[in-house]
Amino acid sequence: MRKQSKTRKYIRFILLVIGALIMLYPLIWMLSSSFKPEETIFQNMSLIPHYFTLENYFIGWQSNHVVTFTTYFINSIRVSSLSVVGNLFACSLAAYAFARLDFKFKPLFFSLMMLTMMVPQHATIVPQFVYFTRLGFNNTIIPLVLPRFLGVEGFFIFLIMQFIRSLPRELDEAAVIDGCSKYAIFFRVILPLCKPALITTIIFTFIWSWNDFFTQLIYLREATQWTVTLGLRLFIDATARSAFGPMFAMSTLSLIPTIALFIFFQKYLVDGVATTGLKG
Repeated sequence: MRKQSKTRKYIRFILLVIGALIMLYPLIWMLSSSFKPEETIFQNMSLIPHYFTLENYFIGWQSNHVVTFTTYFINSIRVSSLSVVGNLFACSLAAYAFARLDFKFKPLFFSLMMLTMMVPQHATIVPQFVYFTRLGFNNTIIPLVLPRFLGVEGFFIFLIMQFIRSLPRELDEAAVIDGCSKYAIFFRVILPLCKPALITTIIFTFIWSWNDFFTQLIYLREATQWTVTLGLRLFIDATARSAFGPMFAMSTLSLIPTIALFIFFQKYLVDGVATTGLKG
């Protein structure tokens, strides 16, 4: 029986490794192609370059004569970071209100908040564009960041709210006895215990903002305001020769921030699940 159990574990492990390699193959091929001379990328499909070169990275970083990819990375980090701060601030406050406070028309507001999750982005992009144009915010990062500070992300509000509801109300009552106001309860009691939900919000907000292309394409016009996703499209030209080598090189570099963020917060995610958000 023990031998059969070990055999099953080995088979399961081998199948998981094969599945992981299949899923990672496109990324591995992209990484390998970024070190190949551009003329040999599609001629030699081997994962190991016969001729190793860093030329694609140098050419890709100097994407055009106006700005380099340094500007694109700075803009992406700025937009993603501000989006994370906005979602953490607005969504946590809204979630606390729905989970702990009693106010008039609360069921109605909650239903409207949930309804916003069912409305596709493309149905609201035109009126938003008109409003931001009248306010003079086009070609700036304000349309990309400002909505995050207004609590428009119903998914994250619901996520944090459900986590707050799992916390015992006795914590709130004990804080009230100690003389804490509702704001003090939120900042001193509830917020520290919501670390797993907040970290999940950080990860998904950063990744979604970093990978966003459609919204940034609508509002950002000048190259000095472009982000990484808009910078990558410079290498694809339907009317001329496309630069696949530099595109693969810059695409590889664009993955580093999101992968590093996930690796950094992975420990906190595991600890949060193991402790169910309560310690001590």
